[in-house]
Amino acid sequence: SYARPEQSPAESNYSLLEMRVLAPIIAMLALPMAALAKAADPTECEVCIAVLNSVDGLIAKDKKNDLPSIEAGIDKYCNGGGLGPKEKKMCYYMEPIKRSVAQPFSLKMPKDRVCKRLKKDNDAICDVKFAVKVEAAATAEDVTKLRVKQLKTILNDRGVECEGCLEKSDFVKRVLETAHMDL
Repeated sequence: SYARPEQSPAESNYSLLEMRVLAPIIAMLALPMAALAKAADPTECEVCIAVLNSVDGLIAKDKKNDLPSIEAGIDKYCNGGGLGPKEKKMCYYMEPIKRSVAQPFSLKMPKDRVCKRLKKDNDAICDVKFAVKVEAAATAEDVTKLRVKQLKTILNDRGVECEGCLEKSDFVKRVLETAHMDL
């Protein structure tokens, strides 16, 4: 058996003092890390949340706890006309897992939490995002504030290729040239 060596009272007090000093320092260092983890992307799961809110509007108040009614609401929403491409894609992801969607939905879990729970099974659910809209009256200064990835997405949504675009300024120029094509 393992015998722990005995500490003298001076060593014991030193260890206790050391822990009292180190514990607040460790806590102060960990606090900013927790804040960084909380700062989430505001557009994360935005399409999923919008679809679930629309489905919620289709279900009668007295049927919001009933799994078959929730599944029927998902079917009604997804089979109805007038859905945009992002909503159709979300329906494509949700159709096979209707029961997994309906279960937390029936427990009145907030829509963002339902989407994050679904994300554990399929990462693509929260990767679907609405297109970045640029107003027709947007100035070059407004468009310059966007990231290159967003500029590429805008051009892709408009069906425009940007051949020879290497710098951000090239993408900004092309976005401004095709502003009339915005959906």
